[in-house]
Amino acid sequence: MDPCPFVRLLVGNLAVKIPVAAKPVRSGVHPSTSPCYCKIRLKNFPCQTSVVPLIPPDTTYPDAQPQTLAATFHLSKLDLQKLAGRSIFAGKTCLKIEIYTGRRGTTCGVNSGKLLGKVSFPLDLAGTESRAVNFQNGWVSIGKGGAKGSVAQMYLSVRAEPDPRFVFEFDGEPECSPQVFQIQGNLRQPVFTCKFSLRNSGDWTNRSRSTQSDPSCSRSWLGSLGSERERPAKERKGWSITVHDLSGSRVATASMVTPFVASPNSDRVSRTNPGAWLILRPGGDGTLKPWGRLEAWRERGGGDALGYRFELLLPDMSNSGILLAESTLSTRKGGKFSIDLGRWSTPAGPSPACSPRSSGDYGYGLWPFCAYRGFVMSSTVEGEGKCSRPVVEIGVQHVGCREDAAAFVALAAAIDLSIDACKLFSQKLRKELCHQLEL
Repeated sequence: MDPCPFVRLLVGNLAVKIPVAAKPVRSGVHPSTSPCYCKIRLKNFPCQTSVVPLIPPDTTYPDAQPQTLAATFHLSKLDLQKLAGRSIFAGKTCLKIEIYTGRRGTTCGVNSGKLLGKVSFPLDLAGTESRAVNFQNGWVSIGKGGAKGSVAQMYLSVRAEPDPRFVFEFDGEPECSPQVFQIQGNLRQPVFTCKFSLRNSGDWTNRSRSTQSDPSCSRSWLGSLGSERERPAKERKGWSITVHDLSGSRVATASMVTPFVASPNSDRVSRTNPGAWLILRPGGDGTLKPWGRLEAWRERGGGDALGYRFELLLPDMSNSGILLAESTLSTRKGGKFSIDLGRWSTPAGPSPACSPRSSGDYGYGLWPFCAYRGFVMSSTVEGEGKCSRPVVEIGVQHVGCREDAAAFVALAAAIDLSIDACKLFSQKLRKELCHQLEL
């Protein structure tokens, strides 16, 4: 399997110091307590926001300070080509940072923070697919005018480094038992097949994300007039998806081990009682062994998001895991499920805190027997009402064999199916997700 070239652009080690004379004097408030934050922008990418520590003017930074990451931009080969801008009207690629004092947010549509200054760094990303480049590592002035030492300064590091990845794409929705292709440039090569199945599913509805609303559903409230005994239970259970290689051997499975059940007096799966998937991969004795656990639920509030958390299960510790990802996805717009440890991947740096081992001597070995740094994997997830064909990216350092890749593919299928599993129980699922007796 050949990887695709990717580049990670890392921005971190942020700090701001403001000369005493430049700080507003307010009775009873120490100047160093003023919060700061910044907006980090790169053309064609969403703006990222980060808190910036405000340090005393006489502080030398970052001596004896831990390295921290404020923003990460993941650049594919196509992104690099767009940023290169061969048009004569295209300017140089620049990283732009705006620094604000005050708290983040808006008041009456106006930013609450006060702009302290801006910095801009030209980026020459040519060749970064194969070598790391440091663009900045030190102090820069962010104010205007004044004598030396009388303007605010910002410390930051900007670095680009190679981050090759294997890319896989489902040829259809996971519940439709699709093939999975590896993508390498313009080449698409089948590497896995998926088989979706369900065991005695208790779901009492049957409509898909990718089908239109049924007008008859507006009268579904009539069913609520019956007794609880007459109505099927509000739960979805028994789903599983098995990944096979081209020889037909099982190489990974995602199995729903905890049903997705509506909370009392509700139509949704709650955070306090989430459903769960167990991700399994081949063990040394030819059987499938637990590898990871994914929990998912439906968040409350106007955003109406899918909440999730993923833990890596340790083979030598029963029911113990390492939390690798916890976040939310919009159930309407979808998004990206991502595992990114967010660290500077310097060879001499320490292993991440979540690594079960303390050294990287295992090289490109199997998880969890190697030190994980930086990007691990991501998978696209479409929202409700859209056909979902997940695209999965996996860092090459986390793939030593096809079984490694298959485990991440099964995880991608599980997070995608969780959009349906956490669908409001007043809405129906497609027939592929329902038991035959319920149709």
